Amino acid sequence: MALPSKAVSAPGKVLLAGGYLVLDREYTGLVFGLDARIHVHIQPLHTSSGVTLSEIIVRSPQFKYAIWEYGYRWTGPDGGMQVTHLRVSALQKLQSNPFVETALSYALSYISTVAGPAINPASITILADNDYYSQTAANGKSSSDRFQNFGVPLSEAHKTGLGSSAALVTAFTAALLVHYLPEKQFSLSTDVGRSRLHNLAQAAHCAAQGKVGSGFDVASAVYGSCRYRRFSPSLLESHGEPGSSGFAAKLKSLVEESDPSTTWDTEIVKSAVKVPSGLRLVMCDVDCGSKTPGMVTRLLAWRKEKPEEADRIWKQLQEKNEGLAAELVRLAENKSHDYQQLRECITGIRSLTREMSKCSGVPVEPESQTRLLDACSSVPGVVGGVVPGAGGFDAVALLIEDKEEVISELSGLLERWDHDEQEGSEARVGRVRLLHVREDMEGVRAEDPAGYEGWLQ
Repeated sequence: MALPSKAVSAPGKVLLAGGYLVLDREYTGLVFGLDARIHVHIQPLHTSSGVTLSEIIVRSPQFKYAIWEYGYRWTGPDGGMQVTHLRVSALQKLQSNPFVETALSYALSYISTVAGPAINPASITILADNDYYSQTAANGKSSSDRFQNFGVPLSEAHKTGLGSSAALVTAFTAALLVHYLPEKQFSLSTDVGRSRLHNLAQAAHCAAQGKVGSGFDVASAVYGSCRYRRFSPSLLESHGEPGSSGFAAKLKSLVEESDPSTTWDTEIVKSAVKVPSGLRLVMCDVDCGSKTPGMVTRLLAWRKEKPEEADRIWKQLQEKNEGLAAELVRLAENKSHDYQQLRECITGIRSLTREMSKCSGVPVEPESQTRLLDACSSVPGVVGGVVPGAGGFDAVALLIEDKEEVISELSGLLERWDHDEQEGSEARVGRVRLLHVREDMEGVRAEDPAGYEGWLQ
């Protein structure tokens, strides 16, 4: 019997407080989910009568040439599923997508340990809400459509820094799980289901990156807005590669936490994050972006070289970050509209961030972003803002009063912003614009498969 079509979405993220600190288990990060989502639709791959394929086709139709075909082969209960990238035609160069390929091999390997190795072929479509990429402003086309055709290869698309890879791996993994596993074995609506999705997506995302990251982006993709303390990196250092001896059993133990050595020590606290009534979070895209891994490497080298200086700043930042979270919760629970203390929290975080930039030589809050944030913060109704996450030239985050006149005034400022003068030594800042995103407390969720007509094949 053919499996029904399924669809899943996962939110983007913004690490409002805790950039760099979140890499260390001693510290935490304040991460907000965003209502910009990555959507994954999965349906059976129809073949001619009597023809059997072990193939999964993945398309991202908003981009040119974004189609990947994979064969899969069961290597036995010990090794799980091995995935092979197939060439669509002899003349076409293989364009790899490590996040899709790794998530596919990890998910199919886990599914084979739960439901057996009989995996039916499938067609998967990936769609991104428009604000993940800067092209919606640059290509002159209307962005009123739910999903924009960006008109460029994926490799040439300018990301806005909303966490597309983590949202993709999470939604992609979830779609495979809900498609191939019956609800009694996996459900997105249960705590156990979300926990297993989190563990599997973390493992796949880290493997695709080639390193064990902090995981805050995957955590928010699964759970939505939360306070996050990272897992111990040693959890993901010894389960091997798909197809290798013992991989499937180790992965299952890691996902289901069936052994004391595979118990995750992540802390995800949703109650620690609230947005007071009357406030909202917005993002300003600077159409430039930073290479986060390079910045992280340089900043961690500074911390190793000058541990006393770095630890002093980090401890002060942790105190300010905790103060920001506590003040947001206090305002929400007391229904207060006195934002002075909140402004002071944000000002303190920015001051320490600039000190960290100066001491490390890493542009966590570059001068051009300082000017932009100062200008935005002067707009009536803007409480304050930060360069979130690893900093640099990704989209800046602002907390503002949720009023149309504030959005209008802020949009006007950004349209008039003289970006020709915003050229620093680190990067060239392009057009600045207000993204159509806001905070989203909800994490991964099932979607109506019928809602993607026109994009499916």
